[in-house]
Amino acid sequence: MSAKESIAVGQLLSLLESRYAIRVLWALRDGHAQTFRLLQDSVGGITPNTLNTRIKELREAGLLTHGSDGYVVTAAGADLLKRLGDLQAFAVKWSANLAKKAK
Repeated sequence: MSAKESIAVGQLLSLLESRYAIRVLWALRDGHAQTFRLLQDSVGGITPNTLNTRIKELREAGLLTHGSDGYVVTAAGADLLKRLGDLQAFAVKWSANLAKKAK
């Protein structure tokens, strides 16, 4: 990986490491617009202030936008979510393995 690629990956990971950032994007993965209140409920446990901050950061990063019906992911956000699509399958397998080890 080149230095330029490493920097780009670092920048993306830094954004996604922000509290609730991935959960905000994940809540919008189905492509349906959500109002602020619905998005807050979908994410769960996020304060309005934190949600406002994440929305601002994700909009500035070009991953989220606000349309007439509410917040939706942009084409870049949808591309990122597509690439993270295997996360759900991995999480289910990983969680099952943890449960087996705990027995």
